[in-house]
Amino acid sequence: MRFTLWSFTLISCHVGLFYHLSLAAMLLFSYTETVFCKHMEKRGRKKMVFFGKVLNQQLVLLLLVLVGIIVKKCRILNRESEKAVSSLLVNVLLPCNIIYSFLGEIAISREFFQSCILAIVIASCIQAFSVFIGKVLFRAYPMEKQAVLRYGIICSNSSFVGMPIAETLYGSLGVLYTSLFQIPIRFTMWTSGLALFTQVDRKDAFKKLAVHPCIVSIFIGIFLMLTRIQLPQFLDDTIYSISRTTVPISMIVVGSIMADADRKTLTAKSILYFTFLRLIAFPLLVYVVLKLFSADPLLINIAVIMSAMPAGASTSILAEKYDGDAQYAAQLTFVSTLSSIVTIPLMSLLFT
Repeated sequence: MRFTLWSFTLISCHVGLFYHLSLAAMLLFSYTETVFCKHMEKRGRKKMVFFGKVLNQQLVLLLLVLVGIIVKKCRILNRESEKAVSSLLVNVLLPCNIIYSFLGEIAISREFFQSCILAIVIASCIQAFSVFIGKVLFRAYPMEKQAVLRYGIICSNSSFVGMPIAETLYGSLGVLYTSLFQIPIRFTMWTSGLALFTQVDRKDAFKKLAVHPCIVSIFIGIFLMLTRIQLPQFLDDTIYSISRTTVPISMIVVGSIMADADRKTLTAKSILYFTFLRLIAFPLLVYVVLKLFSADPLLINIAVIMSAMPAGASTSILAEKYDGDAQYAAQLTFVSTLSSIVTIPLMSLLFT
């Protein structure tokens, strides 16, 4: 289809109209949420104030996802450009976000190091359990769907969606702990997760893990945090500026991927079953177990929020790359992501 002046004008009108409606909605909700929070603070209901902040963040993310859907439907983004933006996000934006989280004024103490180690241990246990439980819960499904369902349990969208939420709720320390959670997640992604779609070479899996930009950025951030090296102001400002783009770009990419989902089969029982497990049952189980061990409250909050993330975008990407059921994977991602807009605020209210 030739890109005419009329089609350009039509797209501009769609995007312009959506922009102003989105801006008006965000301003209205921001005002309402501010008044609501002040009222609740006076009544001493800090829990509800926190819920209001999470709900506000989820609505912002929803609008950004809708932008992604619109730009895909208007053909501003296509499959090739979507992959390019995803690559930019994983290789540049998220690493800068991670590095910057380590540059904040964090009090380094023995307790802090213990919390960092505990974060990795908790994440490792969660990932090991997800590998096991996926085999048990989805063994009755056909192999192609089983691979997608099991991968969705193993690899959540903890980077694209999880990091922005952790940053909004808990600041740089939230991003730091979330980054440490990524180490076991990336390991299982390139081993047990990838093995669901194709044969995996262990050496190759460890190599991919070692050179993955998000993992490398964690170690760079740890080094800068421990040595207290002061980066030149222009470099610090550059990393900060890039990291600020992580939230909108990641959500627009998620929306672009969701735009391809077939809405006719979104209410399939297996998809709804997965969504319940991924967004409600799994984080509830994590909360109960960690409470029994009296873990650090912030680590419990991060673990619950990370466990409540929807299926990762890589679910449909890998399914398509290795001739799996890519359409089913896109539907799974779409429904779980859309549902998380409601469930994540509820999880934060009930269990954090």
